[in-house]
Amino acid sequence: MTVQHPTIGGLLRSLRARKGWTLKQMSEHSGIPLSTLSKVEHDRLTLTYDKLLQLSQRLQLRMSELFAEQDEAPEPPVTARRSIGRIEDAIRVTTPNYDYYYLCPELRRKRMIPVLTRVRAKSIEAFGELVRHSGEEYIHVLEGRMEVHTEFYDPMVLETGESVYIDSNMGHAYIAAEGCDEVLLLGVCSSADEQLMESLLTLHGDEHAVQGKTTRLKAPVAKPARRAAKKPAKK
Repeated sequence: MTVQHPTIGGLLRSLRARKGWTLKQMSEHSGIPLSTLSKVEHDRLTLTYDKLLQLSQRLQLRMSELFAEQDEAPEPPVTARRSIGRIEDAIRVTTPNYDYYYLCPELRRKRMIPVLTRVRAKSIEAFGELVRHSGEEYIHVLEGRMEVHTEFYDPMVLETGESVYIDSNMGHAYIAAEGCDEVLLLGVCSSADEQLMESLLTLHGDEHAVQGKTTRLKAPVAKPARRAAKKPAKK
């Protein structure tokens, strides 16, 4: 039987769990950018010897301690959890392409992240680089028409009421289809990573995030045709 050796990402996740730190706190203590740590923990990037040495020095750990696996007793399962998903309680993140509303933010260690998304991007060129993160996701079109772009499949258009289920590690992007100004989506992201919420927020970089006091989502309203100004009657 082949022995599964831990990856650098798994060891860093284990170390951070023992410290009780978030990714942001780990970044502040180690001096390594948050986005880099997130990619390392998801095994999409590794650290050079110099970075590992920096990590051990900043955290005041010997290199052997850094790579030590911790035997932890399994935590009891969480039961009887409940959360009402109100838009005014959501964490709102605004980017040039999307408005994200992350629902039920008070629940910790979620394995599923429900999110309402208002899509404004109208071309894949305007969207930029495809997004990748751990887990899987289900996207349902509530309003409008969505164009789905993925790394390994041809683009396709989904109408209101249609949906797509994808592997989130595959590069992907959702844009408003031709003739549609905006699209409203309901998505559910799922992963075995208990830090999924933090990982998703790191995708947005330095974009603006606000919790609470968000305005309610409204369906796009057609703008009335502009009337020509009346000329004053000649006397």
